[in-house]
Amino acid sequence: MKNFKGLMTSWRSDWRTPKILFDELNKEFVFDFDPCPNNPNFDGLAISWGKRNFVNPPYGRQIGLWIKKGYEEWQKGNMVVFLIPSRTDTIWWHDFIMKATEIRFIEGRLKFSEYHNSAPFPSAIAIFK
Repeated sequence: MKNFKGLMTSWRSDWRTPKILFDELNKEFVFDFDPCPNNPNFDGLAISWGKRNFVNPPYGRQIGLWIKKGYEEWQKGNMVVFLIPSRTDTIWWHDFIMKATEIRFIEGRLKFSEYHNSAPFPSAIAIFK
């Protein structure tokens, strides 16, 4: 029997947003805050977010905490746009993402910044506005 361990997972959790995708979304939404900058000393879960947030959360086991935090920020009146793996079989997807104003499924697989190959998973944009 073949070993399928890791087939739908990734060893990495810090997938950097493709610049062209961020620029396109920023042009549409005009973001003022990123609670997930590429800085290990910054804890976006522990602070209040801006009014117009772009969130590409860590894709590991804590992603549900980020999705919940974004949903709560939206409930406070803030806009939140997530770039996330399209994991429609997860609890966080059904508890929070399904309540988004809009979900955009990205055709094909994204090629994240600094990587030569495409991601091993499909991606989506979830918009809470």
